[in-house]
Amino acid sequence: MPFAKEPPFTHGQAPRTAVLYCNLGTPDAPTAPAVRRYLAEFLSDQRVVEIPRLLWLLILHGIILRFRPAKSAAKYASIWTAEGSPLKLGTEKQAKLLQGWLGELGHKVLVRWAMRYGSTSIASQLDALKAEGVTRVLVLPAYPQYSATTTASLFDAVYAWASQTRSIPELRFVNHYHDHPAYIEALAASVRKHWRGRAQPDKLVMSFHGVPERTLALGDMYHCECFKTARLLAEALGLSKDQFKVTFQSRLGRAKWLEPYTEPTLIAMAQSGVKRVDVICPGFTSDCLETLEEINMEAREAFLHAGGKEFSYIPCLNDDEAGITALAAVAQQHLGGWDTQELADPRVLAASRAAALGLGAKQ
Repeated sequence: MPFAKEPPFTHGQAPRTAVLYCNLGTPDAPTAPAVRRYLAEFLSDQRVVEIPRLLWLLILHGIILRFRPAKSAAKYASIWTAEGSPLKLGTEKQAKLLQGWLGELGHKVLVRWAMRYGSTSIASQLDALKAEGVTRVLVLPAYPQYSATTTASLFDAVYAWASQTRSIPELRFVNHYHDHPAYIEALAASVRKHWRGRAQPDKLVMSFHGVPERTLALGDMYHCECFKTARLLAEALGLSKDQFKVTFQSRLGRAKWLEPYTEPTLIAMAQSGVKRVDVICPGFTSDCLETLEEINMEAREAFLHAGGKEFSYIPCLNDDEAGITALAAVAQQHLGGWDTQELADPRVLAASRAAALGLGAKQ
């Protein structure tokens, strides 16, 4: 198989390092055709749907892609902004901020972002990094908890690109950071900030994205890592076991997925007399359809309709300083051994951070 055309290579060039920050993906527009293209790529991934290939393709193209895109497009339209997809905008901003934070720590690295599905693709960003002379790449997923359906699929895309590349950069992968102290503290800080000046809820619900239950039996670490994140977050907040609840959202199809399910659990809570809940989604680093629409709209309505009195959604870390600090801590840990340090003038570092924040250099 021929290799793809590559940029000119200079023998003996100095090593150059990049961090590729990768999220799941989003349609290009909140329209049925755009959503259909996105879902066709996403749901064709055998890491995502692990049933016999031929059977699934018949279901996907014969049923799902005929009816689901229009319904999903309406949901995307409900959260779309004038600038575009919240997930894409958030991921792009996180990457810019991460470069500024790492610059402050003295790391001379490029930080780029990519999506596993849709645009901007992992392959296109790796091509661009090679064109910029990058010889070492740290792949940093936006997924704190490891799952074959997300993390491994992302790595598959990198490997597929590498299989078509003659001169492959040195690659490193961050598998997970579900229990990293900086990540846990960033989550705890976001909850404390949300609670500042107001009473704590009757229950803090920690909702993670669901996966089929069979993945647990097959050895996937996701279930265990979600519960560890929840336990560590509860400990950081000083919560007892009866003050929080772990749930799983976003089911697809009729197979049994990880339980308990988020919306039915919230309905049961309301019916049993729980009046006030706060919901946080610790498995998402950026707000997206699953948090802004599924949780903050659908789950909210279900809880209140069932008798609950107050529902409050705690946003993802997004571009919060503690969240970016956590990503920088994870990246710095995995950059160890690569010579990325530079002795920079403090004014240069300050300008780097200001640029990342979009503030511009102070005069």
